[in-house]
Amino acid sequence: MGGVVAAVVTAVGVGYMASSSAGPAPASAAAVAAVASVTGTVPGRASPVPSSGCSRPEGPAVADQLQGMEVDGTARWYLLTTPSPGTPSPTPGGDAAPVPRPLVLDFHGLAEGALRHSFTSRFGVLGSQDGFVVVFPGGTGDPVHWDTTDRGPANPDLAYVTALLDQVESTQCIDTSRVYAGGFSDGAVMASLLACTMSDRFAAIGAVSGLELPQPCANARPVPVIAFHGTADPILYFNGGVDSASLTQVLGPDEPVRPPPTGQPADLEGPGVPATVGAWAAKDGCDPKPIDTPVGTQVVLRRYSCPPGTAVEFYIVVGGGHSWPGSNVSAADPGVGATTFQVDATTQMWDFFRQFHL
Repeated sequence: MGGVVAAVVTAVGVGYMASSSAGPAPASAAAVAAVASVTGTVPGRASPVPSSGCSRPEGPAVADQLQGMEVDGTARWYLLTTPSPGTPSPTPGGDAAPVPRPLVLDFHGLAEGALRHSFTSRFGVLGSQDGFVVVFPGGTGDPVHWDTTDRGPANPDLAYVTALLDQVESTQCIDTSRVYAGGFSDGAVMASLLACTMSDRFAAIGAVSGLELPQPCANARPVPVIAFHGTADPILYFNGGVDSASLTQVLGPDEPVRPPPTGQPADLEGPGVPATVGAWAAKDGCDPKPIDTPVGTQVVLRRYSCPPGTAVEFYIVVGGGHSWPGSNVSAADPGVGATTFQVDATTQMWDFFRQFHL
C-alpha cells in the first residue's frame, strides 16, 4: 500500500493508544459489575455442546503458542492460550473430564499483529484464570490487516476463521455453543463482520474502537454486542469517518475521510458510532431508547432493553482515544489519545460474553 499507508498504520496499530489520563480512582469492580448487568436477559445455563476435541485427553496449559494451518493452499497461523487442566470451566455442568471450555477469538488491529495484541488485551491471562480458551488470530498483508471489505463467501479471512474454528474445536475440548469474537480497531470491524456472516458459530461479539454494522448483514439470529469507543478517538472518529484515505483502503468505503473534529464536542446521540450501536440494537429487536449510566467520571454505559437472549451495551469513554480501556500497552503510547482505567474492556467483555450461548 506504499509509504503513506505505512506511516499511518504505524500510528494506528503499533500499541494503539494513548497516554493514561490522570483522574479519580476507578469505580469499584462491584459497582461496575452492577451497572453492567444486562436488563431483560438471564445468564445462559444450557448444557455444553462438546466439540470433537473432547474425545482427546486435555493437554497442559499453553500461552501464546504458535499454531500453523493451511487454508486453500495458503499458510496461516494463530496463537493459542489454554488454562491448566484442573482449572474449573465456566461452562455450566462442565464437571466431566476433559471439560468443554468456552472459546474467545480476539482479533488484532491494523498493523498491530496477534502477539502485540495479546499483550494489549491480556485476554489470554484472563482465560487462564477463568478457565476458557483464547485464540489470537493472525491477519495477512503488509501492514497486517483483516479483509473486511469482501463480505461474500470468497473472502479469504472468512475461510480462515472457519478453518481456524474447525481446527481448534477438533484439537481442544470446546463448548461450541459458547464461542465469542472480540477485536480492536480493524479487528473490531472483523468481529462485526463475523456477527453478520457467522452468527451460527459465534454467540456474541465485542468491539473496541471499531464497531460496524456491515451491509448487507444476514445474521441468522440476534447477536449480543458490547462496544467501547472514545469520544476523542483521533483515528476512527466517534461521530463517523476516518483520518486518512489510506485507512479506507483497508476498512472500506463505509468510513469516509473527514477532517478531524478538533474543538467540536462529541455528539453522543449523533452519527457514527452512536448510530451504529443504535442500529445493532434495532436489528436485535431492542427498545430504541437506551439508558445512560455514569461509570466513574470518564465513562458512560449506554444500555438497551433487549429481548431475552440478546443485549446491546456501549461504553462511551469521554475524552478517550483509540485505545483499549484498562490496557497498560495502550496507555504507554502517547500519540493517539487517552486511555481510561475506570473500566477494563477485557473483563467487561468476558462478563458480557459469558451470559450468552447458541
